[in-house]
Amino acid sequence: MAPDLFVVFLIVIFSMVRPIKSLGQVNNEIQAGMAAADRIFSVLDTAPEVDDPGAGKQLAKVQGRVELDHVHYAYLPGEPVLQDVSLTVEPGEIVALVGSSGSGKSTLIDLIPGFHHPDRGRVLIDGQDVRGLNLGSLRRSMGIVTQEVILFHDTIFHNIAYGLDDVAQDDVTAAARAANAHEFISRLPDGYRTVIGDRGLKLSGGQRQRLSIARAILKNPPILLLDEATSALDTESEQLVQEAIDRLVRHRTTIVIAHRLSTIQNVDRIYMLEE
Repeated sequence: MAPDLFVVFLIVIFSMVRPIKSLGQVNNEIQAGMAAADRIFSVLDTAPEVDDPGAGKQLAKVQGRVELDHVHYAYLPGEPVLQDVSLTVEPGEIVALVGSSGSGKSTLIDLIPGFHHPDRGRVLIDGQDVRGLNLGSLRRSMGIVTQEVILFHDTIFHNIAYGLDDVAQDDVTAAARAANAHEFISRLPDGYRTVIGDRGLKLSGGQRQRLSIARAILKNPPILLLDEATSALDTESEQLVQEAIDRLVRHRTTIVIAHRLSTIQNVDRIYMLEE
C-alpha cells in the first residue's frame, strides 16, 4: 500500500471508532425514549375528572350564594377527605374555614370552582348545581388568591391583566393601588412594563401576593376564594397584604382559609373542619 493511502486508511479507521461505539448505545436510548413516551402519553390520555369546559349551562348574572349540600369527597377510595359537609354562604358574607393541616379546607375550596366534583352531595352557586354549569362562565365569576402565587415570565401589566381582554392602563394602576402594589411597582426600572421572571422570581413573596390580589381586584368577581393568602409572609408584608384583602372582600361573597387570627377576626362566621 502506498504511504499516502496507508495514512488515509488509518485516519478512516480511527474516525470509525466513536460511531461504532455509539451504535451500541442506540438500543438503550430507544428503550429510554419509549419508556418516557409511555409515561407522557398515559398523562395525555387521562380522561378529565370534570366535563368539557365548553359544555353546560352558561351562568348568568351571579348573586354570589354558595352552598354545600351534604358533600362527600375522597381522592382515594376508602380514604374520605370530606364527609357530609354542609354550609351556606349568603351574598356578601365573609366566612372562614379553619382546622389543622390535612383537614380538607383546600379540597372544599377546590370543589366550588369545579376543580373536582363531590362523590356525593351537591355544590350550588345561586341554587344551581356546579356539575351542570359551564366551567368557563363559572370560573369567570370567581377570584382565587392562594398561598402559591402563579405568575408568568412577562410584564407586571400582563400578569395583573392576565385572562382579561382590552384592559386599560388606568384600570390596572387602580387595581394595583387598591392592592398596595403601586408603590413598589413605581420603583422598578420599567414600572408596569418590568418583566418579573419565571414565577415572579425577581419579586419578594409579599410583592407577588399583592400582584395576585391586584389581579383579583381587576377581575372584580362576585365570589372570592382566599386560601391562606398571608401565611408565608413576614409581619410587614402581611400587614400590607391584609389591608389589600380588606378592600378586596368588600361587598363580595368570600370564603377564607386561614391559620392566623388576624386574617379572620372580622368575618361573619367561622367553620372548623376536623378529621
